[in-house]
Amino acid sequence: MAKRKTKSKINKSHIVEAFAEMARQKSIDRDLLQGIMEDTFAQMVRKKYGPDAEFDIIVNMDKGDIEIYLIREVVEEPEDHSLQIALSEANEEEEDYELGDEHLTELNLENLAENFGRRMISMAGQTLSQRVREVEKENIISEYSEKVGEIIVGEVYQVRRNDVYVQHNRVELRMPRSEQIWRERYKKGETIRALMKEVRSEEGTSSQPEIIISRSDPMFLHKLMEIEIPEIYDGIIEIKSIAREPGERAKVAVLSNDERVDPVGACVGMKGVRIHSIVRELSNESIDVIPYDPDPKTFISRALSPAKIKEIAIDDDTRTATVLVADDQVSLAIGRGGQNVRLAMKLTGFTIDLVKEGGEDIELIEFKDELGESLYESLIMLDIETAKEFLRFDEHKLLEIEGMTAKKLREIRGIMIVEFDENELRDILPHLSLDAVLPGEENASEEAPTPEQAAEEAADSAVAESGSESAPEAETSTPTDESAQASETAGNLAEEETTPTTTETTPVVEGDGESTSETEGSTTTDESAQAGEAAGDVAEEKASPEDSVESENAKTSEENVSEA
Repeated sequence: MAKRKTKSKINKSHIVEAFAEMARQKSIDRDLLQGIMEDTFAQMVRKKYGPDAEFDIIVNMDKGDIEIYLIREVVEEPEDHSLQIALSEANEEEEDYELGDEHLTELNLENLAENFGRRMISMAGQTLSQRVREVEKENIISEYSEKVGEIIVGEVYQVRRNDVYVQHNRVELRMPRSEQIWRERYKKGETIRALMKEVRSEEGTSSQPEIIISRSDPMFLHKLMEIEIPEIYDGIIEIKSIAREPGERAKVAVLSNDERVDPVGACVGMKGVRIHSIVRELSNESIDVIPYDPDPKTFISRALSPAKIKEIAIDDDTRTATVLVADDQVSLAIGRGGQNVRLAMKLTGFTIDLVKEGGEDIELIEFKDELGESLYESLIMLDIETAKEFLRFDEHKLLEIEGMTAKKLREIRGIMIVEFDENELRDILPHLSLDAVLPGEENASEEAPTPEQAAEEAADSAVAESGSESAPEAETSTPTDESAQASETAGNLAEEETTPTTTETTPVVEGDGESTSETEGSTTTDESAQAGEAAGDVAEEKASPEDSVESENAKTSEENVSEA
C-alpha cells in the first residue's frame, strides 16, 4: 500500500526574504507591497466565493505569515455556500455552533492550494506581478519627472545604431540620435553626463516609461554653466538666452545683477579655466559669451560679433531686423554656412536680414529685353549675373562679345545707372568713365563750341580717319596723301571757326623743338596753327619709311597752310 504524501512545511523565513528582496529591487515601500499582497488574495477569495463573500486577510511581512479568514453564517440548510454554512458542517470541528452564529474558516499557505487550486494561484501570481510593475512604473515616473531639467550621471550599457541606452539606478534611459552631439562616439561602460529632458508614458499599460536624456539641448549647457560658475548658481549672473548648434558653436547672453561683477569675465574665468571645462565636456564646442542688453539694436550688434555692424533698423511688429554691414564684414556676419547669423537669430529672437553696404543689386535678367537673347546668354557665360557686375566689368572684354558695340554698351549702362540712387552709385562710379556715367553731356557742349574745341575735334577726326583707312587701303594709296588731306582739312576747319584778328603769331614748334615760321598780321589763332601741325605730325608718324620724299612734300604743304 502506497504511503500518503506528507505535506511539506513552508519555511516562513524564505517568505520574509522574498518580500524584502522584492521591495528592494522594485523600489517599493514595504507597506505598499503588503497592501498589494492583500489586494491579490482578496481577488482570489472573491473569484472563489463570489463578490459578496465576507473575509479578512492578514499579511505579516516581518514574520512571513499570510492568513485568510472566510466568515459565513451558520444555518440549517445553506442556500449560498459562499455566505452560509450548515450547522452540521460547522460542528464537525468539535465546536458548539448555534444557528445564526458566525463561522470562521481559516485559509493559510499550507491549505491554499487545496482551497483555490493551481490555476487560480497562477492567476494570482500574474496579478501580483502586474500590480508590482504598475507601482514600479508610477514610482519611476514620479521620481524622474521631478528630475526633468537636471543633469544626471549614468553608465552606457548599450549602443545601437540610432540610440544610446544609459543605466541610472537600475532604470533604463534612452538618448536618441537627435539628442546626441554628432561628433561624439559612445562606448559601453563609459560614464556620461546628460540632461533629463522628458518622461514619456503610455496610460493604461504596465510597460516601463520611456525616459529621454539629451546632450544637445541648450538647457544642458545652461546647467553645466550653473555647475562650473558659482555666480550663475547664486543668481548674481543671469543667463538670458542660449543658442546652440551642438558640437559646433554656441552663443550665450548673460546679464549681471551686480554692477561690480563683469558677467563675461566671471563666465570665462581666470585664463578661461571655467569656460574651458565646459568646452571639453561638449567635445570642443566653441562658446561665445555675450553681454545682454535690453536695447534690441545693441543686443543684435553684439550677437553678430565678431562682425562690425554699420546700421540696424528694427521692426518690432514683425520682429525683423535689417542690418547694414560693410563689404569686408559680410562673411564674418554670415559665418561659415550661415552659422553666425542663424545663432544670432536664435539668441535675439529677431529675424535678421543682412544688407551689404552699397544697396541691393538688380538681376541681369531684368534687362534681358534691352540686351537681347544672344547677348544676355553671352554675359551669363562670363558669370555676369547682376547690374553691378556688368557695370564693373572690363569695357574692353565687353566689346569683344559678339553683338556688343560701343554705342550699345553706352545705352545699356545708361539704363542700368538710372536704377540706382546716389548712395548706391558711390560703390560703382569709380569703376566707370565719365562718358558712361553722363552720356548726355557731349550734346550740351556741342551747342556752343569754342574755336579751340573745334580745332581739337578736327584733329581727332583726322587721326581717326588716318588710322582706320591706312590698313585696308595700303595697296591703293599712300599714307602721305592721306596725311596731306588730313592736314588741309584741319587747316580749313580752323580757318572757318576763327574770327579775324590782327595779332602776332608765336613761333610754331615742331616735334624736335625748332621754330619753323614766324609771320605778322596772321588771321588765324595760335591754337588753330598748333592743331594743324599736330595733325601733320601724326600723319608723318603713320607714313612708311620708303615714302620719305613725299612726306617732306606733305610737310611743306602743311607749312603753307599754316602761313595762309
